[in-house]
Amino acid sequence: MHRRFPRRAFLELGAATALGGATALGGAASLGAAASQAQPTSVPAPAGASPVRVGVVGVGGRGTGLLNVLLHVDGVSVPAVCDTAPAHLARAQDVVEHSGQPRPEGYGDGELAYKGLMERDDLDAVIIATPWQWHTPMAVYGMEHGKYVGVEVPAALSVGECWQLVNAFERTGSPCMMLENWSFRRDNLAVLNMIRQGLLGEMVHCHCAHSHDCIDHWFFDPQGNMRWGGEFLVKHNRDQYPTHSLGPVISWMDINCGDNFDFLTSTATASTGINAYFARKFGPDHPNATRKYKQGDIVTTVVKTHQGKSIVISYDMQLPRPYDNRWLIQGTLGLYNEQRNAVYLSGRSPHHHEWEPFQPYQEEYDHAWWTARNAAGNAFDHAGTDWLELDLFVESVRTGTPPPIDVYDSVSMSCIVGLSEESIAKGSAPVKCPDFTRGTWKTRPRTFAVEA
Repeated sequence: MHRRFPRRAFLELGAATALGGATALGGAASLGAAASQAQPTSVPAPAGASPVRVGVVGVGGRGTGLLNVLLHVDGVSVPAVCDTAPAHLARAQDVVEHSGQPRPEGYGDGELAYKGLMERDDLDAVIIATPWQWHTPMAVYGMEHGKYVGVEVPAALSVGECWQLVNAFERTGSPCMMLENWSFRRDNLAVLNMIRQGLLGEMVHCHCAHSHDCIDHWFFDPQGNMRWGGEFLVKHNRDQYPTHSLGPVISWMDINCGDNFDFLTSTATASTGINAYFARKFGPDHPNATRKYKQGDIVTTVVKTHQGKSIVISYDMQLPRPYDNRWLIQGTLGLYNEQRNAVYLSGRSPHHHEWEPFQPYQEEYDHAWWTARNAAGNAFDHAGTDWLELDLFVESVRTGTPPPIDVYDSVSMSCIVGLSEESIAKGSAPVKCPDFTRGTWKTRPRTFAVEA
């Protein structure tokens, strides 16, 4: 169904794109709201067109949530699903069958079962929602077998894995999109519109964060048992999860299309929050209250771009706190502050040096992806972002065009994992950021959310 793209053709088509649990393969996040409540308004498949055939690898909580959404995108069939946990696999097959489609073939015989799914010639695309260490090898294998790949976050855990993804795309022409849903949030897309229409002037600085207390449900279960994510806290000290922070920032600051990361420094605090949590809840003798964790509680990364801009990225997933992304984008004419839900624009805000509410600006600068596709009406989980990103991904497969987030943006967000670990290990020393575009960022057109 889809065409393969040599790298040059992919870059040329980029600007047109936006026009048109704990088992080896189990999902990472919580199961989304029941998808059957929504009434989708996808860009409809052409009359008589064959369905876009998608396989899903990893159908734990997050994968099943994505599967529910995917089944409500117009013109999609799911012939195959994969998970090494029999209960997850059977549940996913039931979900597809109950949607009115034939029961999909299940793949679950060992950690390499995904290869059998990806080798099928009746699939156009694969969605990967597995533990982190599987993301890159599975995505590469999918590209090597001619599939469009949608892979959960982060797409890679090291600079080496980032290059594996870039090289696989450039070698095969099969697109790879990291499913960073915060790139598709309604407020973030409205801010992007404001930036591109000049309201904030030239971008200078951004702050972003993933502040989310995940100790009792993601890294460990409520009973205090370590889940697969907890193993990364024992073995690594780094920003484990930078892509929710950077999702909107990549496009706000024209990274890979006019600017690029130059170098970064990362600093980690001591690791005290995990031990404190277990001592507080389970007593000081609990094994996890005395276990040594490499992961510091807070990691602060500062990126300097080639054009002299700065980005502060905060990892904060182990201390008691409400959820917050703390986005702030600042330019020569003003700034947007997500925590305050407010903006200040020089010469436009009615009161000199005082904040004004963001809501009227969101309504005025709503992105066409939300207004034309009724993403708000297809809420599902995460307030419509999951539906919007999958709807756009499926459309790219159907039309043979690049996905909304390409492999270069995917690895630029993901490379912070490995680079932050390197900087911390070297005493917060500066670390050079690779140029995954091989220099084309200087002339490369914008590819994300470009309105007609």
